[in-house]
Amino acid sequence: MIGGKRALLAVGFALALTSCAAATGSNPAKAACTAGADHGTSAAGLTQVELCVRAKGKTLRYIVEVADTPPLQARGLMFRTELADDRGMLFPFREPRMASFWMKNTVIPLDIVFIRADGTIENIGENTVPYSLDSVQSTAPVTAVLELRGGLTAEVGIAAGDKISWR
Repeated sequence: MIGGKRALLAVGFALALTSCAAATGSNPAKAACTAGADHGTSAAGLTQVELCVRAKGKTLRYIVEVADTPPLQARGLMFRTELADDRGMLFPFREPRMASFWMKNTVIPLDIVFIRADGTIENIGENTVPYSLDSVQSTAPVTAVLELRGGLTAEVGIAAGDKISWR
């Protein structure tokens, strides 16, 4: 019976590992979300935090780099060649303002999500064109902007009116 207990223990351990892997994979909808949780520093040297999006009755989880100074905001995701589905960059502002972004030196398409002071999504510039100098603008004053992989907001159902939290 000892062999049987070991086999049962091994199966239980394998199931636990599978469950943990599913909860921490690249699908942002699979893991619980703790807004503002510290995720250390990115390879680019930026602070990373957990950001939660409440959309269509589900909570989506993203780990975002925080570009919280003018030089970091000016660089943004320029020159990056990839952005995972569970990653992004957040641009918080001190005061609400009209925001305008462009894609100069940005290699990959992005969804640019404009966020009001109450955490509500004001509007989204979807699937922006790499290297474009065209302005992508908020339609009202915002206190933050979130950049995600181009096309992701439509794929997962994020839209204007949904709620975002990161603090």
